[in-house]
Amino acid sequence: MTDSTMGPHLQSVPDTAPDDDAPAAPVPVDNPALPDPNVRIEKRKPVLAGWLTNRRDFLATARHTGANVGYAALYHGVRVPVYAGRLTLMAPRGACRFVASTNRWVWDREAAPLRAYAVKTEDVEEYMRLARLRAGRVRLRGLVTVVATVFGLGFALYLYVLAPEYLYAFAAGGVLLLGMGGQQPDAPVIGPAVMRTELQKLTGTIVLRGLDSIGIPKISAAIKKGGDMDGMRFTSEIVRDGPGYRADLDLPYGVTPDDIMDKREALASGLRRKTGCVWPSGDPDEHEGRLVLWVGDRPMNETTKPAWPLLKDGRVDLFKPVIFGNDQRMRWVEVTLMFAAIVIGSVPRMGKTFLLRLLLLICALDPRAELYAFDFKGTGDLGPLEPVCHRYRSGEEDEDLLYVLHAMRELKEELRRRAKVIRSLPKSRCPESKVTPELANDKSLRLHPIVVGFDECQIPFEHEKYGTELESICTDITKRGPALGIIGMFATQRPDAKSLPPGISANAILRFCLKVMTHQANDMVLGASMYKSGIRATMFSRRDLGICWMAGEGDDPRIVASAFVDAPKAELVVTRARKMREEYGNVTGHAIGKGPEQTGAGSDILADTLDVIAEDEKAVWCERIAVRLTAAHPGTYAGWQGENVTAALKPWGIKPGQVWGTTDDGEGANRRGIKRADVVAAITRRNADRVAA
Repeated sequence: MTDSTMGPHLQSVPDTAPDDDAPAAPVPVDNPALPDPNVRIEKRKPVLAGWLTNRRDFLATARHTGANVGYAALYHGVRVPVYAGRLTLMAPRGACRFVASTNRWVWDREAAPLRAYAVKTEDVEEYMRLARLRAGRVRLRGLVTVVATVFGLGFALYLYVLAPEYLYAFAAGGVLLLGMGGQQPDAPVIGPAVMRTELQKLTGTIVLRGLDSIGIPKISAAIKKGGDMDGMRFTSEIVRDGPGYRADLDLPYGVTPDDIMDKREALASGLRRKTGCVWPSGDPDEHEGRLVLWVGDRPMNETTKPAWPLLKDGRVDLFKPVIFGNDQRMRWVEVTLMFAAIVIGSVPRMGKTFLLRLLLLICALDPRAELYAFDFKGTGDLGPLEPVCHRYRSGEEDEDLLYVLHAMRELKEELRRRAKVIRSLPKSRCPESKVTPELANDKSLRLHPIVVGFDECQIPFEHEKYGTELESICTDITKRGPALGIIGMFATQRPDAKSLPPGISANAILRFCLKVMTHQANDMVLGASMYKSGIRATMFSRRDLGICWMAGEGDDPRIVASAFVDAPKAELVVTRARKMREEYGNVTGHAIGKGPEQTGAGSDILADTLDVIAEDEKAVWCERIAVRLTAAHPGTYAGWQGENVTAALKPWGIKPGQVWGTTDDGEGANRRGIKRADVVAAITRRNADRVAA
């Protein structure tokens, strides 16, 4: 038994005394002969400052300094005339001050209080000594003043005769100098161009002040004790790290960096920084009590992001990591999209669709990849990807969902085919029973990467007619697709069990969670118990656009800001991707005007539509086209209505418009119709694309 009154390093042992009631004698548990582990961890300080040896930090520091110098030069340069005018007006005051100060200096007025004190105390010797000292100073200073005046006037006369332009320059300079002497101390004419009062250099005192303010008792107690108490200490000097400061310190025993992250707002208040500047984290190379506190100069959402490296050049291999964003320190962050299903969740207007489009752009830059892009919000945010998509749809109408269902049925059959191909390959070619880069490069096997992107995936999953089947296919793709080279991406603004089925959320590997409002939504996207572990997307503000927690790439989740690629820039990337695909021979499906096989029951809807529109008809109502198609091909188009014609022609870029016509009763009316010229143009484009492919 242990005695509650014993010290922490003592324990009781059985006493050999004959009295059983006698207390056990405590003995120390620390064995003095216990050997040391003989493990010493040494870290050498760098010979040069970190920003001098790291190209990224050096460029960041140089850009920061150069930007300030350049801005100051521009700021003051445009104000030179104003400065000259104001200083000229202040020159008389400056001249008076100069004469007054010269007079005080010549007559030794600064020592007058000492002489007055000697007179007051009737100290004759001291007064006489001060009087002799004053007489010497006055003679010398008077002589200097006379010589300077004579020399100055002579020099001015010399310039006036030989080089009057120099005299004017000296006179102007003298006036400006007198103007500077005439300034008010609290209102200088030339003020600073770059204000630096809003930020303090991060110091150990400020760090401890911030940690003390967050209300963790162990930290506050350790700081009050001072010194290396309770294990809390700085492990290295505070240094510049990119656009901010880095402080490394050990926390008190039992405190982890997650405890600090949980109180990030309070810590930011203690450091007098915006919340977006303060990013505490652990150090994966050290023990669980090591805190790395990075404090940025500006919030993450206000820092200028570097341009995405793939924006103007580059090619992607989906089997390798690729850059898609940056962390708080503006360091590039990579992601590996192959062999993973992806979930993206956030509240509306936080950059969810932009992130999905960015990931699809990355996939488009791998010419082997086959893209399926479905935008159920219907705003066309994924529209820039249309020229490289094998299947594409934007909208939430029944005909849109039917198109998607047919496309996903095709993909389900493709998944089954791939499983058979993988199973039939010898182990020497496919040792791990999954798609490899070598297999993806073999066009005969048709095991190229396939990428499916669902934006607002809650809409198809909740559809009363097609939702169940779509959910089943997408769940199967999430579970089996990654090994077979199929990547599923699902983005939703309402991450709950109905919008994001458990079969998908539980099996997704890569997870991106932008701002959410509740801990349930947080864990639905990032995984169970993430909120309790301190991984909280609820901490993001409405201004943290494009900033998310990323889980699944590496051992620990991390905060990432996705690269910003707007629609015009996305179109430029897609243009480059289309060219690469044409060279590789992978422009198919929607990109050449061909929809899923079930659309039009395998018929040529363009040719059939053109056949039922007479050459002298510029446009025909959709409902009349449906009637004519049914009459011409009853086995194919039986039961078609005007909306069926609209849905069938939409993948080929043909949009209905208002057409004036006459009803069977002879009355004129405006109804939705198709122009014959649009059908002819679509057929021409399709045939040209097929020849090019």
